[in-house]
Amino acid sequence: MQPRAILESGLYVDDLDAAERFYRDVLGLEIILKAEGRHVFFRCGQGVLLLFNPDATSVPYEDAKLPVPTHGARGPGHLCFAASAEEIERWRTELEAKGVKIEADFEWPAGGRSIYVRDPAGNSIEFAEPRIWNL
Repeated sequence: MQPRAILESGLYVDDLDAAERFYRDVLGLEIILKAEGRHVFFRCGQGVLLLFNPDATSVPYEDAKLPVPTHGARGPGHLCFAASAEEIERWRTELEAKGVKIEADFEWPAGGRSIYVRDPAGNSIEFAEPRIWNL
């Protein structure tokens, strides 16, 4: 038995407001849940992107209605959004127009293109063709 898909992915950010603006205003993701100073969650296709303040999530949530364990990480993480070759080109144009620096843009040796940017917390955000993983 093995998992069939990733349902949610989490990143840790030190400034939730700046991260919220980036993922909402720059990437256009829809907010589905927010707890001020603790987390903000976004819908992304069939999955969910979770952004957490590591200082807040490393201690039990006072208003917790469910027994979700504490967690937190420090330092930059990584997340990759699936995109077609055409979408990657449009993302590059859109991101640059919004003042987001493209950190890398290349073709993988086995095929497929990726572009990389940084979110306000320093997380490495990639847009890549699924074929880089033979998907």
